[in-house]
Amino acid sequence: MKKHNILFICTGNSARSIMAEAIMNHLGPHRFVAYSAGSQPAGTVKEEALRCLTRHQLNTQGLRSKSWSEFATPDAPVMDFVITVCDNAAGEVCPVWPGQPMSAHWGVEDPSHASGSEADKDKAFWEAFIKLHRRISILLSLPIDKLDRLSLKKELDQIGQS
Repeated sequence: MKKHNILFICTGNSARSIMAEAIMNHLGPHRFVAYSAGSQPAGTVKEEALRCLTRHQLNTQGLRSKSWSEFATPDAPVMDFVITVCDNAAGEVCPVWPGQPMSAHWGVEDPSHASGSEADKDKAFWEAFIKLHRRISILLSLPIDKLDRLSLKKELDQIGQS
């Protein structure tokens, strides 16, 4: 079975896309290699995101906020999938990705905008984590190698609506 490269994109690459990268690399290491990037990377990963991943016993080593331009160079891994997880990044003009990857938008509310107590903020990150975990689990349940491009695109778009 072919291992697929998947890139999760968000504007800042500091929370949602980072969590998606960690979740996919945890749940689907035999089928996927996950990466994340931002159109305007924050340069740091939100502590709340790292805390949420650690609570769920996911590896956080090597996670860093980085630009999507790292994945648009000739020596970058060729992506099979590019998934935007924030509405801002979905509306931006993306680089041209080598290999014509399958793309979809899976909007998730930005937990970084949560206000209130530390518990309230942690809850917002937990909710984003659960939504991403569920969507990634659905993707992993698909017979990707048996679906034609049109059917796969339809499935990816439906996952973003769940």
